[in-house]
Amino acid sequence: MTESRDEPRPSYEQAREELADVVRRLEAGGATLEESLTLWERGEKLAMICQEWLDGAKARLDAVRPPDSDDADD
Repeated sequence: MTESRDEPRPSYEQAREELADVVRRLEAGGATLEESLTLWERGEKLAMICQEWLDGAKARLDAVRPPDSDDADD
């Protein structure tokens, strides 16, 4: 991940909540172009953090799931 050393990595829930706030602020309008660009960049970073958390969770589930779990439905 490309987090700066000053910024601790937020939890999934923290990143998701901040991302929702960024979206609300962008949708509300009223920000200058520079403020909007800064918000957009932060939103992109937060979306990437959320995706990394989700990918990690999926990998953990895949690691413990039996390979032929589809056969259990028969």
